[in-house]
Amino acid sequence: MGMRRFIIIFLQCTWGILQTFLGLILFLLNIKKKHYWHRNAIVTEWYHEGSVSLGLFLFVEVSRRTLGKSVKDIGGEKTDRLLVMHEYGHSIQSLILGPLYLLIIGIPSFIWANLPYFNRKRGREHVSYYSFWPERWANELSSRVHEERILL
Repeated sequence: MGMRRFIIIFLQCTWGILQTFLGLILFLLNIKKKHYWHRNAIVTEWYHEGSVSLGLFLFVEVSRRTLGKSVKDIGGEKTDRLLVMHEYGHSIQSLILGPLYLLIIGIPSFIWANLPYFNRKRGREHVSYYSFWPERWANELSSRVHEERILL
C-alpha cells in the first residue's frame, strides 16, 4: 500500500469516521457481493436501485438497466464506470467535510434521490439528477481526480 492510499484511508477512518463506520456496516451486510478497489475506496456491487458513498466504501448499483449499455470494466463486468467515478466524488467530499458530510451531502442527496416530490419534479421539468449541487460537486471533484469529465 502506497503512502497516499494509507493517508486517505487514515483520514476516512478518523476525520470521516461517521460515514466510514456506516459504510463498514453496510459492507459487512453485503460481504458476499463483489468488491474491488477503485483508487482509494472499496467498491461493492449490489443489485439495489441506487448507489451510495459512505466514506471509504462505495456501493454501486448493478442492474438490468446497465446490461447491454456501453460500460468499461474497472473491476466489475457490468458496473458503469461513470457511476463509480461519481460515487468516488462523494468519497472525496467525505475527505473534505469529515463529520459534516452526512449533514451537508448525505441527507440532502438522499432526499433529492428518494422523495417522490423531487422524482416527479425531475421527470416533469426534465431536470438531471446530477444538477443538484451535491451531485454536481461530486462530478466536478471526481473529474479532477480522474482527469476525465463526467457528463451525466
